[in-house]
Amino acid sequence: MGKTYIVGVGMTRFEKPETRDWQYWDMAKEAGTAALDDAGIPYGLVQQVPVGYCFQASTAGQRAAYELGLTGVPVYNVNNNCATASTAMMMARQFVAGGAADCVLALGFEKMARGALGGGSDGGDFASSPVARHYGIMAAGHGFEMAPPTAQIFGNAAREHMDRYGTTEVQLAAVAAKNHQHSSRNPNAQFQDVYSVEEILAARTIHRPLTKLQCSPTSDGAAAAVVVSERFVDEHGLRDRAVEIAAQAMTTDTEESFASGSCIDVVGRPMSRAAARQVYEASGLGIEDVDVVELHDCFSVNELLTYEALGMCEEGASGKLVESGATTYGGRWVVNPSGGLISKGHPLGATGLAQTAELVWQLRGEAGPRQVPGARVGLAHNIGLGGAAVVTMLRRS
Repeated sequence: MGKTYIVGVGMTRFEKPETRDWQYWDMAKEAGTAALDDAGIPYGLVQQVPVGYCFQASTAGQRAAYELGLTGVPVYNVNNNCATASTAMMMARQFVAGGAADCVLALGFEKMARGALGGGSDGGDFASSPVARHYGIMAAGHGFEMAPPTAQIFGNAAREHMDRYGTTEVQLAAVAAKNHQHSSRNPNAQFQDVYSVEEILAARTIHRPLTKLQCSPTSDGAAAAVVVSERFVDEHGLRDRAVEIAAQAMTTDTEESFASGSCIDVVGRPMSRAAARQVYEASGLGIEDVDVVELHDCFSVNELLTYEALGMCEEGASGKLVESGATTYGGRWVVNPSGGLISKGHPLGATGLAQTAELVWQLRGEAGPRQVPGARVGLAHNIGLGGAAVVTMLRRS
């Protein structure tokens, strides 16, 4: 397998649905053009285009990519729940690493409806839902309430974490306070307001213990990345733009996800842990080598679970880790300098590629007021209930 590099990234600002007069192909054109311009190459050099989205019709990927050019190259439509964009990027990396292409554009977008995400069921019929097994585990242990389903399953994971490890509501709120603080420096973020822990705790409860300010919103937006081979980097003089994909892994649910009957496992801590281990082994890098992390904080509790899955702390110690300041500026790592999903926004088909864009900017030293000093190694974590976990290690030589 050959080396792979990202030489261009781009994204739109993430917006509250229906606040901007645009269509998904407009978003995709804006993000894709930005990524190509960042790389300094025309669309005519792109040989494959995996496109991620969740809420549009089949071949919407073509409708979006055609705005960039009508060159006849293969376009692949990718749908993997909240891990959709990182799945598209993983396909791009595999095409390049396997020698099928030298230049691939990974593109992700989403145009969403206002209101809470439905959770993968059709009209509440979870029996026929792809996540029936996941919600069945939750219902067996916690029942089913009149609240957004995704908030319920993650909220119940938070309750279990609190009962098992003594995690506090203040520690959960500290995750959101940190990420809202970070997003105040990000012009692409949907929200740029700063909130105290007290304000976050006082916000409307969505599903105890999670308040509105601890939950990612529905969002419109797009992101893109140009993934190329080492040969392409050298032939086009792109070393100064190139960030290496040192390793990448995707895992899906295993027996461990369901055997315990715990929502902590059902929402993905085991598969995140497995993906991280694969990436550490393949890259020769560990979490101790990482400077900056973009991880999937769809709800505040998932950031805590992911600290544990990535090996940033012992199991059960994540509340104390965030409370210590270890995951913000001046700490051991900076986690979600973009503001994360909670504050930057969460257009499902774009999220993983937006994480990639942030890390590339960080590792190039181009993140402006969000810049993590001296960042050379970054890690992205993107997860989709149902399930898929993608972990990517990026390195700037």
